[in-house]
Amino acid sequence: MSSVLKTLLVGMTLVFCAIPVQAADSGKVVLTVSGKVTNGEAVDFTLEELEALGTTSITTSSTWEPVAVTYEGVSLAALMQAVGADGETAAIMALNKYRTEIPVSDFVDHGVILASRRNGEPMPISKKGPLFVIYPFDDKPELNNEIYHARSAWQVRSIIIE
Repeated sequence: MSSVLKTLLVGMTLVFCAIPVQAADSGKVVLTVSGKVTNGEAVDFTLEELEALGTTSITTSSTWEPVAVTYEGVSLAALMQAVGADGETAAIMALNKYRTEIPVSDFVDHGVILASRRNGEPMPISKKGPLFVIYPFDDKPELNNEIYHARSAWQVRSIIIE
């Protein structure tokens, strides 16, 4: 391989690596909430729209994060209020087709969030993003079991209120 070609390839690699992960997703719909919501019509959210609802944080460890990290995102109780949710269960669907069902009461009872940031940084799909259901496992040790771990879906794409 010629030195010019090597230089060009290295330069292209540096350019590609310098592009922020979130920049490409700016303005893109990252979440759809449907089912028993106001007017019965699905509501789409960009990351910016979700974060505009207000964010909160949970610092916790888990089976997938043995060292405590800080997650930031919208309170799922606030999100349910924003869409006018009128159901008892939230079916969470992930990009990889994983599905879990969460009682809507968990959102208020346990302060569950839909995290969009980990330690202040947006979460790419490769790091369980762009959205991740987070429970406060360290603050509420009674939640640190398989039931709540299974409800902590990552790569969330949609929520269906049933």
